Amino acid sequence: MAERSFVEEVRKLRLGAGEVFRGEGILAVTKALLESGVNYVAGYQGAPISHLMDVLADAQDILAEQGIRFENSASEATAAATLAASVNYPLRGAVTFKATVGTNVASDALANLASGGVRGGALVIVGEDYGEGSSIMQERSHAFAMKSQIWLLDPRPNLPSIVQAVKDGFELSEASHTPVMLQLRIRACHVHGQFIASDNRRPAYTIEQAMAQPQRDVDRIVLPPASFLHEQEKLRQRWPAAVRFIEERGLNEFFAADVADVGIACLGGSYNSLIRALQKLELADAYGNTQIPLYVMNVAYPLVDSELLRFCEGKRALLVVEEGQPHFVEQNMAAVLRQAGSATALHGKDLLPAFGEYTTAAVLKGVRAFLQAHGLLQPAPAPRRTIALKPVPAGPAQPLEASVQPRPPGFCTGCPERPIFTAMKLLERELGPHHVSADIGCHLFSILPPFNLGNTTMGYGLGAAGAAAFNPVQPRDGGKRVVSVMGDGGFWHNGLTSGIANAVFNRSDNLTIVVDNSYTSATGGQDILSSRASNPTRSTNHAIESAVRGVGVDWVRTVRRTYDLKTMVATLREALTTTARGPKVLIAQSECMLNLQRREKPKLRQAIASGQRVVRERFGVDPETCTGDHSCIRLSGCPSLSIRAHPDPLRTDPVATVIDSCVGCGLCGEVAHAAVLCPSFYRAQIVSNPTRWDRWRQRLRTAVISRLQARDQQRRARYDF
Repeated sequence: MAERSFVEEVRKLRLGAGEVFRGEGILAVTKALLESGVNYVAGYQGAPISHLMDVLADAQDILAEQGIRFENSASEATAAATLAASVNYPLRGAVTFKATVGTNVASDALANLASGGVRGGALVIVGEDYGEGSSIMQERSHAFAMKSQIWLLDPRPNLPSIVQAVKDGFELSEASHTPVMLQLRIRACHVHGQFIASDNRRPAYTIEQAMAQPQRDVDRIVLPPASFLHEQEKLRQRWPAAVRFIEERGLNEFFAADVADVGIACLGGSYNSLIRALQKLELADAYGNTQIPLYVMNVAYPLVDSELLRFCEGKRALLVVEEGQPHFVEQNMAAVLRQAGSATALHGKDLLPAFGEYTTAAVLKGVRAFLQAHGLLQPAPAPRRTIALKPVPAGPAQPLEASVQPRPPGFCTGCPERPIFTAMKLLERELGPHHVSADIGCHLFSILPPFNLGNTTMGYGLGAAGAAAFNPVQPRDGGKRVVSVMGDGGFWHNGLTSGIANAVFNRSDNLTIVVDNSYTSATGGQDILSSRASNPTRSTNHAIESAVRGVGVDWVRTVRRTYDLKTMVATLREALTTTARGPKVLIAQSECMLNLQRREKPKLRQAIASGQRVVRERFGVDPETCTGDHSCIRLSGCPSLSIRAHPDPLRTDPVATVIDSCVGCGLCGEVAHAAVLCPSFYRAQIVSNPTRWDRWRQRLRTAVISRLQARDQQRRARYDF
């Protein structure tokens, strides 16, 4: 069950020629693929492009009508290797995944694809996860394009440009026999707009035709001596063909190229920020009309030397707006200009930030400095100095971080992964701390408060591999074992082989916890092999335990309900203290609470609206019983747990409280009992549309409790003075 459904939006994919398509960037990409006559699409989800896979999944009936094969790939490497279908046949294919981590995984397949070249159009759509909103290390896709000589498109973030880039990408790939990478930045993925649609196209050459008439060209296979010729072919044939296509089709854009003797070159993805900065300087309007010459490179690689030299002709200076490091484009431009003997002064990272996301504020500062340095903008007047007649003494200035409390990311309310790490913290009191090799996914939040678990993380599905070295040659009795963690998504991505099978083969004696919450939850709740939900188009319900035993693990335990804290603690204790040698795997199962709530809440609302009796469980804290120990919060960190003032005016310690977002998972009470035998937690039932029996029983309870409370007050009154 994906994070959200696009069933309503995908109806727009049926729009025909001349109709206006309105929607989000990712939906526009899907429409562009349909209009391009694509044969097959594959990919692996990951921000900021996860919902492209969700859109494609919801549009499978439309894809099937056009004869398009769609796959949820097992990994980015699987997706990239799928493009092999375009090597020998005029088949158009597109794959999608997150950059740069997804490109890392796919790099071997991409390198082989780029070496041998393609006959059909091969398009790699990557979500460029760079900047403040990123969830990964700060790197760029540009290096992969340069390394393997894959042409890189970086279109302006508006729907017409994005749609045209998809179509141009296929044609550029076919014209130069080279795979093309289409980079969509975070803002491009989520931008809204409109464009004039064209008719969807069925592929001119089908997969069935390719299968009926197999073709092979040994020169396209990466083996010597062909592989030595591929490098020459890239430079002698494919590169010139690509440059010709880029120039003839005008993929790069020039705006007001001759209105001033200075200019700005930017990659297409940075255009919106640049034009907004020029608006702030009153040098452009909201429609893109600019008083400063702009060279917008919708093709980030290769650089077209002739276009650059033509733009710089007669210009004193050029500013390059290139986000991130290394500054590949700026260095390339410097070499081209100097080798051509151009007198144009080149600026870039000397005026703009050397690293980090180029927000409008960052671009504005750099552009202002550039224009002031070359006399096109007057420096702002210095502010007037004022003298306070009656100076008021002020206290020491408080930095922002001192007044605004940090809010680190954490697990969702009711997350079934929280009790796993709660159990690890409880066991830490007994066995001491253990080295924990973490992994990519929701469970990575355990490295932050209140759990503070996790020493390293090496990549998706690599939790167990990251612990491989922690196996002494001569292990001593009573020594600690290293704990590694991976999710079910990472397990099926590559953790089964690189982690579990590797541990079996090398006789590891460590513990691997596989968090099985039924989905690749961190990327949006997509189904995987072990999902227990019924999926009409995918094969699910394949047990992780069977796969683990299948590669040779003998010590396997499955906890069916992670909220059972006592069982979690006992199973972890057994795994870390048993004398049995060899790899140990603990599979911790409970469905992702977000997906569960998305499925159940609409049903509850419908039932309540129809007058049915509905019972919901909530937990609470008795403020008079709570001691203010707060172990429930320290060992849980649930967003529904908060504090409030103690009802006793003589007590200053705040007490714990449960707010309305509680979903009734019960972990807080389990934690409290496991930690300090706290009696302050209670479980309540909220009944909607109660029956007569419910009402009578509630009146009886109220009467009995009121009588007991009255007696208690009378008893206390005897001792009041």
